[in-house]
Amino acid sequence: MATEPREPAPRRPRLLMVPPEHYGILYEINPWMHREVSVAASTAVEQWTRLRDLLSGPLGADVHQASPQPGLPDMVFTANAGLVYGDRVILSNFRYPERQGEARHFARWFEEHGFRVEYLPAHLSFEGEGDALFLGDTLFAGYYWRSDVRAHSRLSEMLGVRVLSLQLVDPHYYHLDTCFCPLDEQTAAYYPPAFDDYARRVLAANVPQLIEVEPAEAARFACNAVVLGRQVALNTGCPVFESRLRDLGFTPHATPLDEFLKAGGSAKCLTLHLDRQPLS
Repeated sequence: MATEPREPAPRRPRLLMVPPEHYGILYEINPWMHREVSVAASTAVEQWTRLRDLLSGPLGADVHQASPQPGLPDMVFTANAGLVYGDRVILSNFRYPERQGEARHFARWFEEHGFRVEYLPAHLSFEGEGDALFLGDTLFAGYYWRSDVRAHSRLSEMLGVRVLSLQLVDPHYYHLDTCFCPLDEQTAAYYPPAFDDYARRVLAANVPQLIEVEPAEAARFACNAVVLGRQVALNTGCPVFESRLRDLGFTPHATPLDEFLKAGGSAKCLTLHLDRQPLS
């Protein structure tokens, strides 16, 4: 008797992370960072490892790792490496000199792993997936604190996608991924005070279902979550948001990331999606 061919197993989502071997607060480039606040290195490693194991275990991701580099403590915040689209990556142009040395190391990793590295003009700052997030076929792009709004038209031209620009107004939410979290093609969580009035109107007009995050949980970086299908990895201390996620059919997975919050980062900052595919 002939057997029916089996369907191939679904591909595991791929993420890039960088171990926190050199992580610490060596400078101050956002309001969360204070050099007098020390990072507990062993705790940071433990928290990072728990997040990696959560993503690669129960959440089913294929986690790739790039090598950390001495003198680049923020390289652990891999979301800022660039924006991946198919086999292409638009490499970041970091605004602050303290982070600019990361770019060549990320470029080498992408090239070694089969990505075509592309560049924006050097005078246009752009900090990758930290400031550029897809919801459906639209790229929502933040600007002001770290990325230049003029980079958005270039991104649209390079990728052939619709880009909506969102001005950020609170320096505590200096990247878009600290205050905006696409959950599926119809739904996103956000923290309204992080955006100017026009940006809030753009979001209301273009996101069918917007979930507001309350101030205390926004400060726990509730929006800085890793979404893999219906599974959501996020920092602890966000019970209201977790309840709302469950109501919407998502499963939240809270894991402590306080050592990274000291530098203004959490789960999403520590990961870069490698699987965004171009429109068919």
